[in-house]
Amino acid sequence: MISNHVLARENLASETPLFGTFGASESLPCPATGKPENDSILAIRGLSLEYDTPERTIRATHEIDLDVYLADRFVLLGPSGCGKSTLLKAVAGFIRPVEGEILLDGKRIQGPGPDRIVVFQEFDQLPPWKTVRQNVCFPLLASRTATREEADERASYFLDKVGLTPFSDAYPHQLSGGMKQRVAIARALAMQPRVLLMDEPFAALDALTRRKMQEELLTLWEEDRFTLLFVTHSIEEALIIGNRIAILSPHPGRVRAELNSHQWSLGSGGEKFQAAAQRIERLLFEHKTDDSLPS
Repeated sequence: MISNHVLARENLASETPLFGTFGASESLPCPATGKPENDSILAIRGLSLEYDTPERTIRATHEIDLDVYLADRFVLLGPSGCGKSTLLKAVAGFIRPVEGEILLDGKRIQGPGPDRIVVFQEFDQLPPWKTVRQNVCFPLLASRTATREEADERASYFLDKVGLTPFSDAYPHQLSGGMKQRVAIARALAMQPRVLLMDEPFAALDALTRRKMQEELLTLWEEDRFTLLFVTHSIEEALIIGNRIAILSPHPGRVRAELNSHQWSLGSGGEKFQAAAQRIERLLFEHKTDDSLPS
């Protein structure tokens, strides 16, 4: 079996890390809210996830323990194949755990729900036969969480937030990749979910558009303070987007460290920022373990 790994809670602006272990009794405050650990709105406990291939069953994550607080910008960072997207899908309710549980507001997640909305990487996540406004309104109406008037009101509000009001009557094929992602974000935020889930949403964009989207996402967060669970394999993006980062080990994904990163922003750079990125890279690729999975 895999033994409990040391969980490093580390402030990257400091050279002195704070260390704790899974199940430790200390209650560290959330940087975004100042609330203690037992006030988390999303709690992941002993989570192991698997999926089947024609040849065998693959364990994607093993015994994950994490807490996400209200208004957190929590980033799952790890190499390709470490199970971070699988973990996000489990939080969304698309995958059932083989071990452990996921709790939202103290209740076990049993399946998908409007309290967790996903923004995917793919540009084709918008129904092409619906206009921009109709795309934003659709999940509100389909889930019966808003009347048509309320849905239209929320669509107007969030389309304005992402700068797409002039394109309300356009169709997805008339939009650039970045604009499509703005629509997907507006649609997700209009649902007012307890947790917004984003699975590498900017990975397919060119560098300049990606930077612009990161800026816009942070601006939206500053205005609305939603709770964000964000998946990326980019160290720099993790530092910029997140106020907290969970570093996952290579396959199968296990929590290697948990870091505070709220001191960094889009304007960050220079030696300290690069040093922080290099320390994360060492955590990702230089720490080895002799633990092995059960057969």
